[in-house]
Amino acid sequence: MTRYARRGVHGQTVENLARRVLSGEFPEGATLDLVALQRELDVSLTALRESLKVLAAKGMVDARQKRGTFVRARADWNLLDADVLRWRFEGGAGSDADQALLGNLAEVRAIIEPAAARLAAERRTDDDLEVLRTALGAMEQGQGSAVRAVEADLTFHRALLAATHNELLQRMELVLEAGLAHRDRIVHSAPDTDDPVPSHQAVFDAVCAGDPPAAEQAMRALLEQSVRDLYRISGPADAAGPGAPPS
Repeated sequence: MTRYARRGVHGQTVENLARRVLSGEFPEGATLDLVALQRELDVSLTALRESLKVLAAKGMVDARQKRGTFVRARADWNLLDADVLRWRFEGGAGSDADQALLGNLAEVRAIIEPAAARLAAERRTDDDLEVLRTALGAMEQGQGSAVRAVEADLTFHRALLAATHNELLQRMELVLEAGLAHRDRIVHSAPDTDDPVPSHQAVFDAVCAGDPPAAEQAMRALLEQSVRDLYRISGPADAAGPGAPPS
């Protein structure tokens, strides 16, 4: 699904409503008082309804005759939607829910990315290698800047998924990106952050050499280091997942 563009009053209204649903302030099954919300948010009823349409497209709310607009059951929410993931991370930073979500992310990455690295080693093209090489260079140059380090890391992992030449795997970037960016901001904003280049270089070298087992193993090692870095900064709860040091 196309990501929601965060612009203007409309964007602010969407994000306000989304976070209130995700936090449980508007619980599952609750009917929303649109007139009260309109007054509270100081927007037109038309603008409010348009904002709710965005959440309806993500499975979070629905509208029925005689019942009105209500919050759908969590089982109906599109939790893999890139915006929903971003709202969850941005709204729950430092909370138990945030820690559990980071643990879930670590597990998902451990399932997807080693296999993606293996496929990338089998299928990569010269163009794929050039994008990965450029991302590595940006990662090295971006050390000392959390913003540039995060973007370089995201670029590398996007490029690796693209190098699988599997359309469904490529779309997994929408699932991984919000969580990876959140995790990176925590790690790269901390003092004495470990150099991320060697672990990514090892993945690149194996992909470049066309060695699928080595690429898979290098990615597993990278992910284990990723969990250790987060554990070192945030503690065992944030680092829950594969490779987490024992608590």
